[in-house]
Amino acid sequence: MLQSTPDERQAIIDYMNWQAPDLTVEFLQKVYAENVLSHQHVVWDVHTNVDRWWVITNPTNLYSQEQFPNMDLAVTFHVGLCLRIPRSQKAKLSELPVEPLAACFRHLTEASDALVSAQAVSDFQAVGVRCREALLAFTSAAQVIVPWESDEGSKPKQADFKAWADYICSTCLGGQTHEHRRHLFKTMLDESWRFSNWLTHAKASTWHDAEAATTTVEHALDLAASLVNRHLRGVPDACPACGSNRLSPQRGFHSSAPDAEWERPTCDKCGWAGEPVLILGDPEAYAAQEEDRPPPEGECVIPSIPLRELRKPTRRD
Repeated sequence: MLQSTPDERQAIIDYMNWQAPDLTVEFLQKVYAENVLSHQHVVWDVHTNVDRWWVITNPTNLYSQEQFPNMDLAVTFHVGLCLRIPRSQKAKLSELPVEPLAACFRHLTEASDALVSAQAVSDFQAVGVRCREALLAFTSAAQVIVPWESDEGSKPKQADFKAWADYICSTCLGGQTHEHRRHLFKTMLDESWRFSNWLTHAKASTWHDAEAATTTVEHALDLAASLVNRHLRGVPDACPACGSNRLSPQRGFHSSAPDAEWERPTCDKCGWAGEPVLILGDPEAYAAQEEDRPPPEGECVIPSIPLRELRKPTRRD
């Protein structure tokens, strides 16, 4: 049995109440966790008043233990199902927590859509153009969020992708301890830029080249956007309370400012919570801020989905 926090347990109970409202959760425990292709899948053994279920996360789904008596079989099926989810069922851009870097993902979505129908060299070149636009949109937004701190005379031009990518990585991953991480991120962004530029002008490219460009740029931007947002929102490398790396974002609102959304890092192991940071939708909103907006006092984050009391195995409501 693995350790779990009350919030984790409540999330599984809420999921069961949503998926099977006619069943009552009487007991549950976290029994297994496995990382597959950078995604962690956690397995819960859930007992109800009628039967037992495996609930597997990221994305969350449930499997009857009558049909899947072996946990390994359920995990294998779940991972295979995740890998084969149709493209049309991917999360919408509006559902991704990527503010204020959404613009680069809009260009990336256009590149992926263009790839589906690409057949000629000109189509592949068009995919390359959209990949370049996605990368430029990232540095354009990031240079507002992570402003230039050296003298203005050495400030790169706005469209100098390589210089800004180097600066952003050096700022968000500063110090000797981040040397290898910094090198990796710079290399990914630089090579994505080079390949996209080549594809834009190549006269003998293929569909596989266009696919390689979109896949590489998507991967680089996913990691780079996560890096910038962690830097922007003050997410530590590890929990300062217990040292765990299992940190997750928690979003919500405060009664004093119901129109403003906040986010804070929380520890999945011990429940530690960091300082909330105001979520702004676009780079211009950050640039327009003349001074930092202080977080509200007291319990600053109210989950958008209210937590209910954790139901115990012996309780019947």
